[in-house]
Amino acid sequence: MRAVSWALAGGVPALAVGLALTVSALGRHLVAVTVRGASMEPAYREGDRVLVRRGRLPVPGQVVVVTDLRDAGPTAAPAAAPVTAAAARPVPSPTLLIKRVAAVPGDPVPRDRVPALAGVPERYVPQGKLVLLGDNPEASFDSRHRGYFATACVVGTVWRSLPG
Repeated sequence: MRAVSWALAGGVPALAVGLALTVSALGRHLVAVTVRGASMEPAYREGDRVLVRRGRLPVPGQVVVVTDLRDAGPTAAPAAAPVTAAAARPVPSPTLLIKRVAAVPGDPVPRDRVPALAGVPERYVPQGKLVLLGDNPEASFDSRHRGYFATACVVGTVWRSLPG
């Protein structure tokens, strides 16, 4: 009986440490994101929450979350000017967009579905680029308007919806 209690006493802290390490690892690879806008309706609606898995390149058909840096301007004052409280500006955070992957590097450029890519010279999506489309074209700012998205802007792929 004494050996069993020592085993339990030693096993509980080991289990707790193992669980803490697992949660910590998941925290680095999974991110919860709230959907804003109607660009992915009907699959995802305003206010839906999704769990995004980091660290994997997407394949066509998967839904991804990407950073959109087009609104990010300069974030610091010029070097010659002293930084004062009045001159300080908040650092803009990138907007997150949720879109479906239409083509990945090596896939044919979908010129017929993506007007912004109709005039590109390449036949295949170049390395480091993705074609991303919203499920609701009337409400989506995506590759149809912008062209390619950089693979470096991918936050991760949507793994599952979270209960609301």
